[in-house]
Amino acid sequence: MKQKFIMTALIIIGTVNLPLFAQQNDFIKEYLERLENSKKYLILVAETMPEEKYGFKPTPESMSFAENLMHIGWAMDWHSHSLMGGRNARDWDTDTELKVDDKTKEEMIATIGKTFDDTIQFISNFDIEKLNERLDYFGQDRTKRQVLLLLTDHITHHRAQMLVYMRLNGLKPPRYVLYQ
Repeated sequence: MKQKFIMTALIIIGTVNLPLFAQQNDFIKEYLERLENSKKYLILVAETMPEEKYGFKPTPESMSFAENLMHIGWAMDWHSHSLMGGRNARDWDTDTELKVDDKTKEEMIATIGKTFDDTIQFISNFDIEKLNERLDYFGQDRTKRQVLLLLTDHITHHRAQMLVYMRLNGLKPPRYVLYQ
């Protein structure tokens, strides 16, 4: 009798948890597809802008095209490795890997590509059981799943600024790529 009860309990628990596990795993797969597409589109945008326009900013307080590009990299690194992974955040004052500094257009594009790859690798290996863990996100209580969604919003926000900068310079941005 006791064995039947234990077996029944295990079957019920497995039946309930299996769909939740599959949904989280599907979320990661779909998220990674979106991130791969976002990488391709952002790099296409970065390649299309002439290097001599990388310093363009519409107002003095705005970030330049190049600063927006590198800021996306900084945010990907911070959201994934620091916020979700627990690694200490890079020191903005001393770490130059994800800053514009004296980087050429090609160096910035290579850096953003590598940062996307590092982020994709991190998320590919992320323990999906931790997606429901909660953390402080600028004073807001958020799950790690929400942090991933916030990261894609952030990438889209800054890429959209870069597209406007292209239009302000009389350039036609690359055609929008769906699902990114």
